[in-house]
Amino acid sequence: MRELSLADLPGLVGQEIGVSDWLEISQDRINRFADATGDHQWIHVDVERATKELGAPIAHGYLIVSLIPFLSRNIIQFTDMARGVNYGSDKVRFTNTVPVGARIRMRLKVLSCEQRGGGGYQVTWQQTIEVENEQRAACVAETIAILYRAS
Repeated sequence: MRELSLADLPGLVGQEIGVSDWLEISQDRINRFADATGDHQWIHVDVERATKELGAPIAHGYLIVSLIPFLSRNIIQFTDMARGVNYGSDKVRFTNTVPVGARIRMRLKVLSCEQRGGGGYQVTWQQTIEVENEQRAACVAETIAILYRAS
């Protein structure tokens, strides 16, 4: 994990910050996400059918996106941040499936950083979520956050 000050961010534009640890995607995690969102499509939760027709159940794309904050915490920590808020997403692409039992990790890159009022920085990140032993990433997302410095 890399520790940085928010003031370091402008100098990191265009650079990869780091790579997370691997995280296994279990059927239990998929089922809990399905329960939380109401998305019980068979490709995610019907183990028998999905195994027969697809080789294995696959994770929801939005489950993978929802893991971005968790995966980020193992890449970077700010020493002077009071709070961060999601501002939105510019682009999210699901470029490969994540079968149950697969392991994923995330690469984090700073695309842009602008100072905002109140000691904040508006940061656009690129998150590339890789699947172990796969050439194509599962997801490439560009998200925007506003990070505020502790006073």
